[in-house]
Amino acid sequence: MRHYNPIQRILVTGGAGFLGSHLCERLLADGHEVLCADNFFTGTKANVAHLLDHPRFELMRHDVTFPLYVEVDQIYNLACPASPIHYQHDPVQTTKTSVHGAINMLGLAKRLRAKIFQASTSEVYGDPAVHPQVESYWGNVNPIGLRSCYDEGKRCAETLFFDYHRQHRLQIKVARIFNTYGPRMHPNDGRVVSNFIVQALKGEDITIYGEGQQTRSFCFVSDLIEGFVRLMDSPPEVTGPINLGNPGEFTIRELAEMVLELTGSRSRLVFQPLPPDDPTQRRPDIRLAQEKLGWAPTVPLREGLLHTIGYFDRLLSDGAGA
Repeated sequence: MRHYNPIQRILVTGGAGFLGSHLCERLLADGHEVLCADNFFTGTKANVAHLLDHPRFELMRHDVTFPLYVEVDQIYNLACPASPIHYQHDPVQTTKTSVHGAINMLGLAKRLRAKIFQASTSEVYGDPAVHPQVESYWGNVNPIGLRSCYDEGKRCAETLFFDYHRQHRLQIKVARIFNTYGPRMHPNDGRVVSNFIVQALKGEDITIYGEGQQTRSFCFVSDLIEGFVRLMDSPPEVTGPINLGNPGEFTIRELAEMVLELTGSRSRLVFQPLPPDDPTQRRPDIRLAQEKLGWAPTVPLREGLLHTIGYFDRLLSDGAGA
């Protein structure tokens, strides 16, 4: 399904990151003008290097914790470190990025009367007592734990989005993103897919926390970006929050064994203690996305992993992430 909209000037914060760079690519392919803003804390210029000469693409170094004064029609707010290693590196800044970033981007959207999209997260559900997770579930989140800077920061950002919507009649779109993987993931981000692939390709031990029976659902990046665009293009009454993720559920051990098979690696599986507040299960209920957006993921895990392994293989061959 393609979207034929009038040409829009679109701001993507965090646009040089994993998801942001794929979104910039997609919006350009759909004929829009794209302003990519990133402070390069976790994003890299390499992710958008192939877009720099595009006549409708502009790259700006900017931190969303400071106000931004530009003229745009739509805003996708993706700026925030999203892996535990990165967001726990400077937890105060992580919360600021989620909260101050939301305030600044909402203020910009209010001034421009622009439609604004918030990249929220399945982490708002915490370690869920409801399975699979539905949008009406309020979550089970530790407000003072090691992951709270991200979990609570994103929860507060959702609060701000809905208060701006109610108080200022701002047109908002809130997506709750479940585990996503694909090319341009950071090789050292500590996420399970990139961890396993890099360890397998290097022939290192594959580290599994706990017994590997905790579950995750893995969505390939192209499927997620399709969901983003469909949500942004949906009618005004569709505000979200809407779960976007792949409902296929795998144990961490199953993922590790699939990576070993697809890479042909002889790496061993080693087991370490489970980190605090690590969710035991994670799977989206996507009935709302199916009903409101006509969206469902199409890329099977095995196929997506092959694309991702190919990317990391090239990256490691070039000496990055070594």
